Amino acid sequence: MLARKKKQPILKTAEEIEQLRRAARLVSNTFAVLKEHVRPGVSTAFLDRLAETFIRDHGAIPAFKGYQPDPDVVPFPGTLCTSVNEAVVHGVPSEEVLLKEGDIVSLDCGVILDGFVGDSAYTFAVGEIAPEVQRLLDVTKESLYRAIAQVKRGARLGDVSFAVQHYVESHGYSVVRELVGHGLGRSLHEPPEVPNFGKRGHGPLLAEGLVICIEPMINLGRAEVVRGKDGWTILTRDRKPSAHFEHTVALGPNGADVLTTFDPIETGASLQPQTAL
Repeated sequence: MLARKKKQPILKTAEEIEQLRRAARLVSNTFAVLKEHVRPGVSTAFLDRLAETFIRDHGAIPAFKGYQPDPDVVPFPGTLCTSVNEAVVHGVPSEEVLLKEGDIVSLDCGVILDGFVGDSAYTFAVGEIAPEVQRLLDVTKESLYRAIAQVKRGARLGDVSFAVQHYVESHGYSVVRELVGHGLGRSLHEPPEVPNFGKRGHGPLLAEGLVICIEPMINLGRAEVVRGKDGWTILTRDRKPSAHFEHTVALGPNGADVLTTFDPIETGASLQPQTAL
């Protein structure tokens, strides 16, 4: 999301976190379906239709479709944000965008299930990709887990942000400054903002019941970005590749509780259960 004014986070009850977990599992299961179709020759519009059908068949609605953060912005037309190569985030699905061998594509998916939102993103490799691009993906994903490790009682939001920045910059990559993670609940974007850069020991204290989306957006080249002609897609100014991974994380009594999962994508694990409360 684009950075906005700061507000107080909306802390969740244990019951609300379980509702959010169900929505998060549906997003993860959607990725499990999509991974089988991320291959050369497939259009991003096809992936979008596949995701929407799966989400609606499971009793939910796409959270992104029709999303309009400001009255002067055209509502987002897709179920997925499909961001290819130099597209950082918010890529609009299109019949004209066909995946090619060596591409990377960030698929960002949100659902609304029984009034609660699930949100996650994963950058997929299309066939064999260049070693330097694979390294970008690996470092970006690892920075996400290093940030998650900072989600604990007594920590500050700056600890989470610093973990991403320090790790990726130590590997020579740059952090997008104009885009941030966010809180999540009954709304897609809730406070607090979760930047991917910051100072340890700074920012608000993390409290039990906090639910946030941590989403490193990391560029192979320079940090600067521009908005595409469609009004949505954010692109690297130097047109070098960008990677994007996102988990929804709650702060529970035992520390970080990751509500989304990449297991169905990476290990071939069976779809995650979405049991009723």
